Amino acid sequence: MFDNLKDNLAKSIQKIKGQATLSEDNIKDAMREVRIALLEADVALPVVKEFIEQVKTRAIGEDVLTSLQPDQVLIKIVKEELTTTLGSTSEGLNLSAQPPAVILMAGLQGAGKTTSTAKLAKYLIEREKKKVMVVSADVYRPAAIEQLNTVADQVGATFFPSSVIEDPITIGQNAIAAAKKGFFDVLIVDTAGRLAVDEAMMAEIKGMQTSLNPIETLFVVDAMTGQDAANTAKAFGEVLKLTGVILTKLDGDARGGAALSVRNIVGKPIKFMGVGEKMEALEPFHPERIASSILGMGDVLTLVEEIERKVDKKKADKLAKKVQKGQRFSLIDFKEQLEQMQNMGGMSAMMDKLPGMGNLPDAVKNQVNDKLTDKKIAIINSMTKKERKFPQLIKGSRKRRIAIGSGNTIQDVTRMLKEFNQMQKMMKKFSGKGMMRMMKRMGGKMPGGMGM
Repeated sequence: MFDNLKDNLAKSIQKIKGQATLSEDNIKDAMREVRIALLEADVALPVVKEFIEQVKTRAIGEDVLTSLQPDQVLIKIVKEELTTTLGSTSEGLNLSAQPPAVILMAGLQGAGKTTSTAKLAKYLIEREKKKVMVVSADVYRPAAIEQLNTVADQVGATFFPSSVIEDPITIGQNAIAAAKKGFFDVLIVDTAGRLAVDEAMMAEIKGMQTSLNPIETLFVVDAMTGQDAANTAKAFGEVLKLTGVILTKLDGDARGGAALSVRNIVGKPIKFMGVGEKMEALEPFHPERIASSILGMGDVLTLVEEIERKVDKKKADKLAKKVQKGQRFSLIDFKEQLEQMQNMGGMSAMMDKLPGMGNLPDAVKNQVNDKLTDKKIAIINSMTKKERKFPQLIKGSRKRRIAIGSGNTIQDVTRMLKEFNQMQKMMKKFSGKGMMRMMKRMGGKMPGGMGM
């Protein structure tokens, strides 16, 4: 996410490293590089101009702290201004309405409205504990109605049926009546999109907004369209009373232009971001965390939240007790650990959220390949129950069979078993008296110098 922008900003700020003080000249040089980095990221020109001017003014003025190095001062100011550009604070949904709270989804065709409708429903059901109904008012594409029906079933939302022969406003009104009758907390209305902004589409959605009186009207836009995303959002905002934006496909956006432009140009907060294809891949948008991530400072808070939410605590506790009792760490345990990592988005996604990872050499970064995790799981899946329980049995012909069954080489199987053996040895150190011996070597101190 934002890989190009991260790299270019890092190089820009590096230019000022080693300088004795911040001066108008070296700030000017650094800002020239930052300006190029932002323009290459497809950030809208008015946003770039305002951002550069704000950073310049603060860097030359009283914000310079003599206790910090010039590059540290500049990073601090750039981070704060990035946060302001992205929206300063995270703004959630406003659902304080007489149930059902109606959410209207608007946007162009292909932006991901229907998928985002289902993702938002899942978010509200699982994290906000809401009873959610969804309905499709896209009467121009029968496939869209069927798609919403399918994904609603996947996320546990109630689907209100609609038909291409009905009027969109009537569909919405009938859905509201059904949601009231069924005591639903939230109704999400998926509207029709077009390949481009046109008057007929705008008039239809405007009519729906007036009739249904939604408490939230969210504009769904593809982050990978860059500056066009902000311009399209502005066109919608001139017709509709938008309350917020959902940026989709942000995980595939190496530039970052949409995220940095939308809030400034539309004047409405980015409330959610789509960060993957899975139904759970919708996250609240936190400006400060995104700014930290862009500057290579990581996003530890989001990582902690993901661990809390996505790690299977029962399995984790079971493994911890097993290891403590000195029971053997098995290939089944190893596979579960790999699957837990996958649920977190893979090792590369986790590393992105750790501070300082952006400074690692490319050679090290390239070694972190989430495809290897898939490969290891496939190898374990190709084993028999007996082989998973007694991996020492896996030799010659068994290795060959496992390699063929998993679509890998014998060398891949050997490497995976070697890694597993290393993991097994490490786990032994944490069992029973092994933990006490480790603590004695550390002088009876916990990490960080804390006494027992």
